[in-house]
Amino acid sequence: MTRQSISLTKPNDEWLKEQLKQEEYTSKSELINDLIRKEREKEKEIEWLRLKLLEGEQSGFTNLSAEEILTQSKEQLRRNGKL
Repeated sequence: MTRQSISLTKPNDEWLKEQLKQEEYTSKSELINDLIRKEREKEKEIEWLRLKLLEGEQSGFTNLSAEEILTQSKEQLRRNGKL
């Protein structure tokens, strides 16, 4: 595992300390790694939604707007436990 030294603003440091007080994480490193993992998953989901929107718009086989496709896609991800 790579070691890094980072600087945090006071509010961010206080937030991290508060999370540790709740005992969901054992260290700031564990918490920061979890935040990064969650963000990476979120980016994957957003990219998947973009691709689905493009497919839908380019297919010409829908009367739905981009907003309706996005809403349906989000609902499907929530049902599947991915959002």
